[in-house]
Amino acid sequence: VEVDAKGVRVENCRQFGGPWLAMRLIEHLQLDDFLNRHLPRGQEQVRWPLTAMILVIARLLEPSSELHIAVQWYAKTALPELLGVPESRVDDNRLYRALDILLPHKEELEKHLNNRLGELFALEYDLLLYDITSTYFEGQAAGNSLAQRGYSRDQRGDCKQVCIGLVVSRCGMPLGYEVFAGNTADVTTVEQIVETMEARYGKSDRVWVMDRGMVSEDNLQFLRGGGRRYIVGTPKSMLKQFEQQLLAEDWHTIRDGIEVKLCHPPVSEESDELDEAQTETFILCRSRDRAQKDAAIVGRSAQKIEARLIAMTARCEKQRRDPMKVEREVGRLLGQNTRGARLFDVQVAKTEGGQARIQWQKVQPQVDWHSLSDGCYLLRTNVRDWSDEELWKAYIQLSEAEAAFRIHKTDLSIRPIWHHKADRVEAHILVCFLAYVLWKTLGGMCQAAGLGSEPRRILDELSEIRAVDVVLPTKAGIDIRSRCITRPSDHQKILLQRLKLRLPSKIIPNEM
Repeated sequence: VEVDAKGVRVENCRQFGGPWLAMRLIEHLQLDDFLNRHLPRGQEQVRWPLTAMILVIARLLEPSSELHIAVQWYAKTALPELLGVPESRVDDNRLYRALDILLPHKEELEKHLNNRLGELFALEYDLLLYDITSTYFEGQAAGNSLAQRGYSRDQRGDCKQVCIGLVVSRCGMPLGYEVFAGNTADVTTVEQIVETMEARYGKSDRVWVMDRGMVSEDNLQFLRGGGRRYIVGTPKSMLKQFEQQLLAEDWHTIRDGIEVKLCHPPVSEESDELDEAQTETFILCRSRDRAQKDAAIVGRSAQKIEARLIAMTARCEKQRRDPMKVEREVGRLLGQNTRGARLFDVQVAKTEGGQARIQWQKVQPQVDWHSLSDGCYLLRTNVRDWSDEELWKAYIQLSEAEAAFRIHKTDLSIRPIWHHKADRVEAHILVCFLAYVLWKTLGGMCQAAGLGSEPRRILDELSEIRAVDVVLPTKAGIDIRSRCITRPSDHQKILLQRLKLRLPSKIIPNEM
């Protein structure tokens, strides 16, 4: 066949690398098999497992609304051939219905993924990290009882929100999550989360790690009563009980700038909980970098207060000012600079003439205490057979839970929530959770291949691979059309080789 070289062209360029990689991750997790077994089959034109996979893949690659997926994104990808679902059969209504059908299988999904992740990466679930965050709504969400106003981690106190409690392993692999009303206090979620995880995965000798927002005496009593082990943070105010230990020099340096020491709990002779308190160990921790940061924050706050008090004092001496008005100004000043407010003792007096006079001074004991406690924090645990370094390292693993929330909110765009129905909101969170599992699976594969633990760069690099139609016009007037995959670059070849993935030479259409 003679080809007209001048007329050779490329058409229908679509995203291939990202969707293809996402499907490989789904196969690794056997998520497709799970969906095929559990989602109902009826007379629908497109099987629900395929529609559910479209939602999860889209959330991983280009988080957006169901309408955007159906109208714009899906047609730009090679998924119509990879999944065998034509563009004309993907619409927002079908995607919404897939959310409704997927949600009832949340618990079984979590169990399946937990088992599969354990097989793939030889995970140990001896340490469970629990943290909670919030995500806000756009709109009133009037029909959703979970949508409430509360403490917003997104600085969106003007919006209703829901709270999400997430449990991950020491390496950040997710075990499960629960959704709470937006006005739920962190401390009230502990019993439910612990009992839910134990009912789902069994009760074994695990160590629960939580930050100070989860700590209350009732929660600690609950954990101890069930024979559970824990490592938790404590309120800053509790440090005062360990002032003598802070002054001592018997610190243990575990890495540059980090010092720790084990301490016995301060229990008075009158305490009725002496036996329980003796089962606990406290870990004092001191960070040089954190001390510098705390000192800088308190120093700036104190400077603002001092400069303003000097100006206000001078003004009161020159002008006749109302004492009540001056007191309100002082209150606002201290309220706006809370970190340095405790360092000052401010009194507003009323002279015989009825005008205001300000008397203030720095409280030296408070200044000394801040200098001593800057950069220090306190942990408590009933784990008796670990060293101070092991306990500190376990608590620091909470950063894995924080990183999980960060990925959910940035890369997977869990916020804001545009759905208003309660079931749709929970299904939206479930799809984000499944996309996060794909993310962590790719991260685990990268780490095993020596490519680091940040999958975003790998995902972006392989997403550059495209599927195209090469059109060869012949001199006989007939066009020869060949659907091809672009040749990977040298760097992409190395990534695929290290990940033990083989890029196909052509797209083999799937049948629904």
